[in-house]
Amino acid sequence: MAATLMDKASLHPACSRWIELWNGQQALGWDHEGTPVSKFRWAPAGLATRRQLRAMRMCPGGQEPYALLVWRGGQRWAWLYRLDLARPSRVASPAQLNALDKAMEARRRCKLCGLVADYCIPTSDGRCIDCMTPAPSTPSPGQFPPTARGQGWCGAPSPSVPADTA
Repeated sequence: MAATLMDKASLHPACSRWIELWNGQQALGWDHEGTPVSKFRWAPAGLATRRQLRAMRMCPGGQEPYALLVWRGGQRWAWLYRLDLARPSRVASPAQLNALDKAMEARRRCKLCGLVADYCIPTSDGRCIDCMTPAPSTPSPGQFPPTARGQGWCGAPSPSVPADTA
């Protein structure tokens, strides 16, 4: 998406120059319509992606992205946020955690047998693996056992399979 936002010439590292940041420092990068752009591993200190903020138990806190981080020639990109404006993430209350535990248990409960599995049950039919796999059947007294492929009853060649002519 960043490649559609910016022309290829502005994504080339040869366009790099020193950019003035919010804190007075300078970083190597380029400017695109007023937004500082940094190449992968060139991001200045004091900026972090949303995933990096999450790892620090922080969130952007309503701030707009400050800069853009691009790699793979602009095919991949991520917004960069200022760390000094980031806020700590909210801590879930015990009631919220309890509600999440109940919701996860409902996702893991089989609708057929009621068993709580250690994985999420598929929503397509709501059954656990044990209920989906058929039990091995034993032939009833009036039923013939299955035969090898290509053979009829009693080992005689099947009419659909030609007999070997040797």
